[in-house]
Amino acid sequence: MAKLGKIKIVNEKESDNPEVEVTSYPVEKGIPITDHVQRKPEITSISGFLLGKNPNKDFAYLKKQMYLGKLLNYTGRKVAKNVVITNLSRDIGEYKNGFTISVELQEIRIAKSPFVKKKVKAAGKKKKSNTKKSKAVYHKVKKGETYSHMRMWYGTSLSQLRKWNKYPDRRIPIGVKLRVK
Repeated sequence: MAKLGKIKIVNEKESDNPEVEVTSYPVEKGIPITDHVQRKPEITSISGFLLGKNPNKDFAYLKKQMYLGKLLNYTGRKVAKNVVITNLSRDIGEYKNGFTISVELQEIRIAKSPFVKKKVKAAGKKKKSNTKKSKAVYHKVKKGETYSHMRMWYGTSLSQLRKWNKYPDRRIPIGVKLRVK
């Protein structure tokens, strides 16, 4: 017995298909190969039966979730979180209280960006203060980062970044804190 979203499926067969995409271009000597290999989302295929009092209603629910692109969790012999249904089919006729079903699930990878800060709500009322706080934002430079990177990450123009920081574009020291907002 397996569960997809809120629907129970009598699973007969499960298969998964992990894949990677590898560059077809030459890689320079000394460059790590891992920089040229990208993981693809996993595809899980399930075949089994929808049985019970309302198999047509359960099938309609799964179809709706597929059309809406809703994230679901699958728990069977394999556990797959954050999946969407990409293919759904059924064969009607052989069973009186249900039918066979085939489902294809694709993993959706949720990005966790280190550059997006969550807003934290303060508990209680804020007190007004006469002192003016600086709203400047700073970034500690890592190897290979340039003003162009800061522009993309923080949305500040290149001219403003140059004005705030005294370093030339291609000679920003590693470990220096740059004003970016």
